[in-house]
Amino acid sequence: MSVSDLFKPLTLLHGPAMRNRFMLAPLTSQQSNYDGTASEYDQYWMEQLAQSGYGLIQTSASTVEAGGIAFERQLGIHSDDHLPGLNKMASAIRDGDALSAVQLHHAGHRAKPSIGGIPAPASGKTVEGIKAITTEEVERIRDSFIAAAKRAQLAGFDGISVHGAFGWILSEFMSPNLNDRTDKYGGSLENRARFTIEVIEGIRKACGPDFQIGWRLSIERYGLLLEELREVTADIFNRELIDYLDLALWDSAQIVRQGTFKGKTMLSVFTELPRKGVRLGAAGKIMSAQRAGELLDEGCDFVLIARAAILQRDFPLQVKANPMYDSPQLPVMADYLRQGGLSERFIDTMRGWQTFVKAGSL
Repeated sequence: MSVSDLFKPLTLLHGPAMRNRFMLAPLTSQQSNYDGTASEYDQYWMEQLAQSGYGLIQTSASTVEAGGIAFERQLGIHSDDHLPGLNKMASAIRDGDALSAVQLHHAGHRAKPSIGGIPAPASGKTVEGIKAITTEEVERIRDSFIAAAKRAQLAGFDGISVHGAFGWILSEFMSPNLNDRTDKYGGSLENRARFTIEVIEGIRKACGPDFQIGWRLSIERYGLLLEELREVTADIFNRELIDYLDLALWDSAQIVRQGTFKGKTMLSVFTELPRKGVRLGAAGKIMSAQRAGELLDEGCDFVLIARAAILQRDFPLQVKANPMYDSPQLPVMADYLRQGGLSERFIDTMRGWQTFVKAGSL
């Protein structure tokens, strides 16, 4: 395939088609108001992105419960008070002819008490002095994901993406290392995956046939097992429970180092699965037009742009104008990001990522 194939439309099982193969990855910006309402900076960021040529734009991770917060100034979707700001963001994305999704998030055992978070571990051994949440509490959080999806629909978004990566609550429950429960949400792989499946199925039932559901999955760390995640994914594909899988890799070219699939690319372990009508995309060091095009050859239906989108908001338009486009080299000066429209709050967040903002740049 050529880079031009990135600009072909992509139909999804539910709702409208993506106009091209570029999806904005959910990016933690920490620029919302302290109560989780969308700030003027969130709105300006969405307005910029809406004019940047993406097929689908995801918001940053948005809290489905106040106690599930992981980051200071994290966007919220756990209250109707969040609706006006979310509605404005959805409208901006729609005005730019892109599809929109809210990423639904609960931090689980990683919830941060210093900012109001209430750790909700699957196991009593994960966080010292904190008991595992009860079966009833799991079901309450499940229902909070579903209620948040309804809120996203009410705000005018085309869909949601369920955050099942990076050791956050759904990922945590999937891990045999972090989940030693003996109820219906622990033990066998089927039981450990039950939380995720019930969230997805509950959202479909609540939001109907035109609403789009994505699922973000990561494999590294937190005791997650590639073989198990492949098995769960195969079942989700076979039952067409989601519209798209967002495979969150630190590097989209990384090789499996051990186990059944040693020597294969991590991506190929999933692209080789029959996926029926479900679409698959990957994130991870996609910094150039050429790499984005290669991923279609490697079996992806779309690509997720993350760091490259922070460096250059209109990455898809840059690729369209120049099939040899490559992102600026990291680290960059803070002023480069500022001139590109990033808020000071967002720039401060990126200072926390090694090698992104040049040390000492004001």
